[in-house]
Amino acid sequence: MAGKLYIVPTPVGNLSDMSPRAIEVLKNCDLILAEDTRTSAVVMKHFDINVPMSSHHKFNEHETVAPFIERLKNGETIGLVSDAGTPAISDPGFMMTRECRREGIEVETLPGPTAFVPALVNSGLPCERFCFEGFLPQKKGRSSRLAELGDEQRTFIIYESPLRLVKTLKELADVCGQEREASVSREISKLHDTTHRGTLGELISYFEQNNPRGEIVVVVNGKRGEKERRVHRNKYKTEQSEN
Repeated sequence: MAGKLYIVPTPVGNLSDMSPRAIEVLKNCDLILAEDTRTSAVVMKHFDINVPMSSHHKFNEHETVAPFIERLKNGETIGLVSDAGTPAISDPGFMMTRECRREGIEVETLPGPTAFVPALVNSGLPCERFCFEGFLPQKKGRSSRLAELGDEQRTFIIYESPLRLVKTLKELADVCGQEREASVSREISKLHDTTHRGTLGELISYFEQNNPRGEIVVVVNGKRGEKERRVHRNKYKTEQSEN
C-alpha cells in the first residue's frame, strides 16, 4: 500500500505560529524533505522532532523526486517543508505534488503560515479579489510582466529582496503611476515586523532614505481599485466643499 505525502507549513517568523497538528504530523513521518536541512533543523530541534531529513530544493528536485516517489510507493510517510511558510508557494513542492498525483499517491496539505496573506490584509487594499505574482523574473520576461501588472485590475502581490526593492518600486511606478497605492511589509511575524503604506512615489522616497532589511512583500492596488479610490476621494472633496 502506498504511503502519503504531507505538505507542512512552517513559521515565517515566530516559532509559536507552528500548529500542534503540524508538529504531530512531522513527528510521525518516516522522512522529512527540507529545502535547507540546516534551517529546518532549528525548527525540528525546537519542537523535539527527531525524524531523518533529506534535502529537496530547487537545485536538486529534478533528481530527487523519483527516489522519494519510490519510497512513497513502498509505504513510507513523508513530510515536505520549506525554509519558511507553505511549500510550493515560491518554494519547492510543486514537482513532488504533481508526481504524487500522477502516481496516485495521496497528498495532504496542512493549513498554516504563509507570508502574503497577512501582508495583503495589513495593506488595507481591496482583498476580495487579488493575484499573487511571487518573485518577478529578474531578466528575461520582466518588462512584459511589469506591463501586464500595470493593467491588472485586481490587487496584486509580489515577493522581493531588500536589495532590489527600490528598483522594483520604481519600475512599478513607471507602469502603474506614482500615485498608485501600495504597501511594503517586511519581517512578517518576526521581532521587527513592519508595514509601510502610501503611494508608490511615497514608498520610493521612504526606502531611498531607509535601507530595507529582511523578507519583503509588496502589495499594490489594482487599476480598478485605484479608479474606485479616485471616485471616492473626489466625491469626498465635493461633499466637503459643499459643506
